[in-house]
Amino acid sequence: MKKRIHDIDLFRKYPHEVQNELFQNLISTAKGTEWGKKYGYGDGLSVREFQERVPVTTYEELYPYIERVMMGEQNLLWPSKIEWFAKSSGTTNARSKYIPVSPESLEDCHYKGGKDMLSIYVNLYPETKLFTGKGLSIGGSHRPSELNAKVNCGDVSAVIMQNLPIWAEAMRTPPLKVALMDKWEEKIEKMVELTVQENVTSMSGVPTWTYVLLKRILEVTGKDNILDIWPNLELFTHGAVAFGPYRQLFKEIIPSDKMNYLEVYNASEGFFGIQDQAGTEDEMLLMLDYGVYYEFIPMDQFDEENPKTLTLEQVELGKNYAIVISTNAGLWRYKIGDTVRFTSLSPYRIKISGRTKHFINAFGEEVIVENAEAAITKACEATGAIITNFTAAPIFMESGKRGGHEWLIEFEKQPDNLKQFTYLLDETLREVNSDYDAKRQNDIALQGPIVHAAPQGTFMNWLRDKGKLGGQNKVPRLSNSREYLEEIMQVNGL
Repeated sequence: MKKRIHDIDLFRKYPHEVQNELFQNLISTAKGTEWGKKYGYGDGLSVREFQERVPVTTYEELYPYIERVMMGEQNLLWPSKIEWFAKSSGTTNARSKYIPVSPESLEDCHYKGGKDMLSIYVNLYPETKLFTGKGLSIGGSHRPSELNAKVNCGDVSAVIMQNLPIWAEAMRTPPLKVALMDKWEEKIEKMVELTVQENVTSMSGVPTWTYVLLKRILEVTGKDNILDIWPNLELFTHGAVAFGPYRQLFKEIIPSDKMNYLEVYNASEGFFGIQDQAGTEDEMLLMLDYGVYYEFIPMDQFDEENPKTLTLEQVELGKNYAIVISTNAGLWRYKIGDTVRFTSLSPYRIKISGRTKHFINAFGEEVIVENAEAAITKACEATGAIITNFTAAPIFMESGKRGGHEWLIEFEKQPDNLKQFTYLLDETLREVNSDYDAKRQNDIALQGPIVHAAPQGTFMNWLRDKGKLGGQNKVPRLSNSREYLEEIMQVNGL
């Protein structure tokens, strides 16, 4: 682990050299593939030539290649044999994406990220007793592809777990056959039964689903808090959704100042970031030697047909960028759909600011997920509220009526005053987003938000209705249409 910390320090110190060397390795390795031949990788491209020749791609544009690989063809996007695909759940959209997972991306990206997370944690907390117990993780599930039974598809967590080395499997709970069960409610009950008997020292997973498990454990055991069951629990590694709105939720059931929380950025397409400092909420070190070459699109150019991308050397602090990646699994100049903001350029640290498709901009207010989560967190802190989930959508203008935003929030603990909660939500949005504030001036374009307190189980019912319980499935925080909001309310009879 100490050796790896030295390697991490190396790319902290020489980020551009590390990324440029990695870029050349990717191009050289893929020059004999169908894609590499099409775009002249054998010519030994410079970054500039690469950007000129190879278009920025979406999933839809890469899918014809991906489908052929799933059917059994090889050496199309990447030379290694690809037999695993991470099924990207996104935010419950109807069409799933199947992201190729090569042996290199599994070993040098996903696994490397997991090992680095432990290395960084031990470096931050050298007195840790993490390895005296087991790590609890909630996996998704996987199954053979409908296109080709020799190919397996599933949540990235399931792909990783299924391929873990024996020594890593011995350190985790529950057993693989339970962790990868596809019936979520049965899995939860089985996990409760098995994990309460273990000495769990760490947990990893999506906050929403991890909380569901912990709450069920308390219901079954009758204990007051999780430390009554796992007194040596010291770490929760979380990702997929921002932790801010959930922090108080976890503090209530894990009441310990010694409990540590570490954010990671592990997506279906790759492992990108790890929180490398104590006390820096949601801020992560961009991992530069994982077989991923990064480019960034300024958000004001995102919708252009051929957007100009920036290399790491060209990014600026505080601006929102859409991430574009080229990887050791054959994703080339691929828009993953996430947006980030740099909080440091030496070393490069990022915060996830949202999704390129999940925002509200019906009136020019440009509200992004980061704004929404900041506002929710502040309103909760001020009113004693604790949330489990939320979504928001625009209220479109009708004759004689102003537009606005409508929020559906499921509370674990109701605010002292919902009216005050709504006021603070609105005020915080005005503080963090000048466009929203301008539209709210004197209610000219936007009236104040409408907030509904949803009954407990509302979002779970919707996910169950869509067959999306568990795994990495998550509720869309913001939408520029009313589709999700109205669907959730309809399923629950609201």
